[in-house]
Amino acid sequence: MNIRRLVLDVDKAIARPTLIEIAEAIEKVAGVEALNLLVTEIDIETVGMNVTIEGQHLDYPALVKAIESTGAVVHSIDQLVAGQRVIEPIKRER
Repeated sequence: MNIRRLVLDVDKAIARPTLIEIAEAIEKVAGVEALNLLVTEIDIETVGMNVTIEGQHLDYPALVKAIESTGAVVHSIDQLVAGQRVIEPIKRER
């Protein structure tokens, strides 16, 4: 399957790793073309973030391994886009 985008829910400790360390680890994984780390929560011990990764044929297990090698933790996949092109989400109204 050609995974083109992943949005991951990731937590890290306040002090380490830094966002730069996490970004460097992700960028080394084959297929990664772009990434975005967005801090969504900060509490006394942890920082929560959404990590968006785009590329071609992204290797999810390799990405988790890279992120966790820094000391951060992947909690969930919040978005996955696969196929020959990217489909942007459309907000549905009810």
